[in-house]
Amino acid sequence: MDFTFNEDQLLFQEEVKKFLVNEVTPELIRELWESESGRSGALWSQLVELGLTGMTVPEAYGGLGMNEVDFVLLAQECGFVALPEPLVEQVLVAVPLINSLPEAFRAEWLPRIAAGEAKVLVGLEQNQLVADAHYADLLLLQQGNELHAVTPGQVKLIFNESVDPSRKLFAVEWTPSATTRIAEDAAELIEAALNRGALGAAAQALGLTQRMIELSVQYTADRQQFGVAIGTFQAVKHRMANVAVPLEYAKAVVHRAAHSVAIGHKNAAVHVSHAKIAACDASLTGAKNSIQVHGAMGYTWEVDLHIFMKKAWALNNTWGDSAFHKNRVASFVLGEADNAGAGRTFL
Repeated sequence: MDFTFNEDQLLFQEEVKKFLVNEVTPELIRELWESESGRSGALWSQLVELGLTGMTVPEAYGGLGMNEVDFVLLAQECGFVALPEPLVEQVLVAVPLINSLPEAFRAEWLPRIAAGEAKVLVGLEQNQLVADAHYADLLLLQQGNELHAVTPGQVKLIFNESVDPSRKLFAVEWTPSATTRIAEDAAELIEAALNRGALGAAAQALGLTQRMIELSVQYTADRQQFGVAIGTFQAVKHRMANVAVPLEYAKAVVHRAAHSVAIGHKNAAVHVSHAKIAACDASLTGAKNSIQVHGAMGYTWEVDLHIFMKKAWALNNTWGDSAFHKNRVASFVLGEADNAGAGRTFL
């Protein structure tokens, strides 16, 4: 069986990467930190023009009809530039969730999302704070095993500061009612949304780790000590190798999780948790080692490294922290005698 990405997927990734690297610069990110909303309407419009907001929207509603495997490489590139827009959350979480809801609701919101006319975001009880709630035209919120759809006028948002200045986090106060409820007995939908959110965080973590490696390699090539670049020192090389190795291992795990989610694999939740653990561990190692090779400069806001390092810290605890995902994997491995060991790799 061929698990490689096809030529179209890789070409789309390359084109999106070129756009993001050119448009989403560290300078733009710093500018947005100082703005009231922290977001850029112009940048969002460009994402819409590229068709990214409609990637997972079915063609019948004006989208491209693609799935998680098609988008996972693009989510990595969003992480590579530390994209300060809720693109991954909307495309991977909100759209598939809406597509599982009644037809009237799908027909109302999916065409607007594909056209870039509406932003819909999801808040689950696993995440106490909702990212970009101030930026949404509609919030899909969990209440026990129910899902509710609320508009900005039906909620009170309380801002909470994040370690990552690009993340705008809000506690949402609202009153559930029969008029806001859109799904009862929605435990499966809620778990699926959680899995997609964790998959998106894992994919972004891959991109963040790659960016931290590149920034560190560039710094160690320019920074000299004893008349030579510090990147020639074995101790520095080993630190970066200790990041590159877990990153490569994590890529396969994340891509497998995207495939499992796309086909509705029976163990998709475990695959996603494995991916979240592996990718976020790699990004945390990348942050730790990168700041070490930067020395004292790594602690300053003037150096771009901290933009990506702080987002890696933040994503590690979103859509389920490491304890939550390790518990899911442990429960699976230890739950049945035949769930581990030789020959059980592709369960």
